[in-house]
Amino acid sequence: MTDDTHVLDAPPAGANADWTIPQNWSAFTDEDHRVWDTLFERQAKLLPGRASNAYLRGLDVLKLSKPGIPDFEELSERLMALTGWQVVAVPGLVPDDVFFDHMANRRFVAGNFIRRADQLDYLQEPDVFHDVFGHVPMLADPVFADYLAAYGRGGQRAHGLDALKYLGRLYWYTVEFGLIAEPEGLRIYGAGIVSSFAESRFALDDASPNRIAFDLERVMRTDYRIDDFQQNYFVIPSFEELLRVTVETDFAPLYRTLATLPDIPVAEILPQDTMITTGTQAYALGKK
Repeated sequence: MTDDTHVLDAPPAGANADWTIPQNWSAFTDEDHRVWDTLFERQAKLLPGRASNAYLRGLDVLKLSKPGIPDFEELSERLMALTGWQVVAVPGLVPDDVFFDHMANRRFVAGNFIRRADQLDYLQEPDVFHDVFGHVPMLADPVFADYLAAYGRGGQRAHGLDALKYLGRLYWYTVEFGLIAEPEGLRIYGAGIVSSFAESRFALDDASPNRIAFDLERVMRTDYRIDDFQQNYFVIPSFEELLRVTVETDFAPLYRTLATLPDIPVAEILPQDTMITTGTQAYALGKK
């Protein structure tokens, strides 16, 4: 269940005009840090052999001098030296235009709260563990860092073209729930998967979901679910190819085309799809 105290319509008292707030690292409790350490240890043991090489390399950026939740100042210093990104604290979910402006300027917004100890396995709203453990290691990769900055610039344009629905699906199926084909096999890089103990296994091991070769238009037409495992995952061949497609595509005519086409339901397979694995849909059918 979403904690409505972190879904806001205007910057709260004490926040800057761009919605950023001091992280105030010293205000985190010992329990907050224990939750982070528990989640970190569990995922760090699970992800080798599952997460992409880029993610695993980037995980070292989180190993800072202080225990528990990373100090954003120290974390940003390390990221700036690698890819020019920094992490800024926000009080909760921010408006789209604020989100895209930060991203276009290589500022990654991260929630300033962490889930409770009884919420280790699922929290609908992204907290600091999802935002930092899930996203920040990929920001240490130069190619993916460029992709996210390009995405932010694209979001600024899409905001004025009434096309955020389509661009949001691209974010969902890459940044949050993307898979990549590496020489060793399929690997996960999306933050929603790498920060989830259950979906880290489901996305790669379970026979239920479809795993489909990435196609930009197809992805931007595809609905998704926010409260359960995905039933379609899209597989990129490389981060270089993802960046190339993003920067070379003229999105304005693509948005016009997409507006004339029906949305593709969750779990549907199209005749033109290139299937990596065809799912049984057993998980989804079992919940009906």
